Amino acid sequence: MACFVVPAAEAVVTTIVKKNADKKADSKKTEIRNPFLRRMNWLNNMLWGGSALLAFEHVWHGEVVPWFPFLTNAADPISAAGMLREMATSGVAMAALVTAAWVFTVFASGMLEKRTENLSAETGGKR
Repeated sequence: MACFVVPAAEAVVTTIVKKNADKKADSKKTEIRNPFLRRMNWLNNMLWGGSALLAFEHVWHGEVVPWFPFLTNAADPISAAGMLREMATSGVAMAALVTAAWVFTVFASGMLEKRTENLSAETGGKR
């Protein structure tokens, strides 16, 4: 019904956070050191892409329409309650799972970068 709204809302927030971090780093002419802020584009792409695919699927099945209230279940209160319940369960779970996957990939890429730096330092920059 409207489960894609929660990841889309998270995508809006993370996009704003990333833009502000980039603007602050550009004004100071420094590089972003926080690995999570540096890799925020990964999270944004995952959230925007997943939300777009889910929104398309909901449009395909007629659950999202081009007239107000846009979500067909928002028209009557009983269906709206079910829609809000789905957003609170499925939408939050999807957003949390995507964010957890992103956190895992940031940690994994950080470990791989450190391993590469250590290997490079041990071999004098030669492989």
